[in-house]
Amino acid sequence: MNQRRRQYFAVCAAIGCSLANVARADNFSSVHYDSRSNELVVTMRYRGTNPDHTFSLKWGECATGRHGNLREVSVDVLDDQWKDRAERDFQKTVRFSLAELPCRPATVTLRTAPRYFYSLIVPGR
Repeated sequence: MNQRRRQYFAVCAAIGCSLANVARADNFSSVHYDSRSNELVVTMRYRGTNPDHTFSLKWGECATGRHGNLREVSVDVLDDQWKDRAERDFQKTVRFSLAELPCRPATVTLRTAPRYFYSLIVPGR
């Protein structure tokens, strides 16, 4: 096998490995604020061996917004089975109460690993 062909296969293998990692990541299918229940409604897409993953939120600190009067807060969406083998696709809708959100109105940015994020505005009470 010549040098050029080996380099080609090495690049293809590296791309394949990186795509496999992306396919395993949790991602958002949809996110919206439900004003009636004061909750974030998040539909998660994920891969695993079972549909019984539980998602939780890890809130960051409220910060002064960069654009205008809105405050900003980042939230990590955590998967309790983040090491589960990526065998099948699953989707689950979860609801997260905003009763304890100290800064409102605010731009809320949800994040998952590796680099998926979704921002929305949560109005004042």
